[in-house]
Amino acid sequence: MDIRVILNNGKNPKWKYYLKNIIVNAIPTFFFQHRLKHYLEIYKKRSDKDYILERVNYYNKLDKIIELSSSAPTIRENSTKNGKVYYFDTKEITRYLKSSLRWFFCFGDVIHVPKNPSIVKSRPINGNNENSIILKLDKVRHFIFLKDKIEFSKKQNKAIFRGKMVGKPHRIAFMEKYFGNPMFDLGDVSKNTPNPNWIVPKITLQDHLKYKFIMAIEGNDVASNLKWVMSSNSIAVMPKPTYETWFMEGKLIPNFHYIEIKADYSDIEEKLNYYIQREEESLEIIKNANAYCSQFFDSKREKLISILVMKKYFEKTKQSIL
Repeated sequence: MDIRVILNNGKNPKWKYYLKNIIVNAIPTFFFQHRLKHYLEIYKKRSDKDYILERVNYYNKLDKIIELSSSAPTIRENSTKNGKVYYFDTKEITRYLKSSLRWFFCFGDVIHVPKNPSIVKSRPINGNNENSIILKLDKVRHFIFLKDKIEFSKKQNKAIFRGKMVGKPHRIAFMEKYFGNPMFDLGDVSKNTPNPNWIVPKITLQDHLKYKFIMAIEGNDVASNLKWVMSSNSIAVMPKPTYETWFMEGKLIPNFHYIEIKADYSDIEEKLNYYIQREEESLEIIKNANAYCSQFFDSKREKLISILVMKKYFEKTKQSIL
């Protein structure tokens, strides 16, 4: 394997993530709970509170008051058994709240709407998804933004895709249709593959940026590369998303934030050639995508939104956070 992929692949280093969380986890929770009122006061004074409230209501669509059953676990019952990254990412917010509060959560790649109002990483975009309350979870993997020094005009006139295929029929269909096509640089980076001819070595995220177009094809739920692609000088190419996370994929506008293609991938070459020949339109999409990503860069505001999402969750389930 390329030594660059091992030492600097462009992804968030997990050891830094775990080290930080282990250190913060050692701080007594009363320190954080004491600061809850401070955060709520900050929200009232912010000039962007309308924007914050809009996002809170997008992530948490609970409208009616619901009383949770006594089977709902308490915050103190959350543990690493539910997945280390999910434990640490929820603990980052719930440490500000009383440990006796009850909640439901559904961790992992969630593509259904839970029966009970539950904290999730991902949810279906369409239909009644009120019971799916989104928090910023598994962010060490999903929330990556890049600094791209390569101008769009200097990138290759191709689309690149690297990913795992097993268990993902829509990705397999794409590979069967376009693997070997000169307009694409495609490969399966897993050892367990439906077609050994697709196997290629892993490359860095920066290596992807040599191409004008990067495929963002949903996996178990969302396309996890979409955030860093939209923060670059390349363009995300994908069918209309069907699932969403904290990134609010459901708010993305086709051919404004990304290049939309048909679900059966039949019009990709036509779309790529169109935008290769119209660089101004391509640059406009890149500008819009970069601007969309920028709303997630304010870490203090992101934490405040998360706290308010949870505040609304407990208010709508007849529980007091103070």
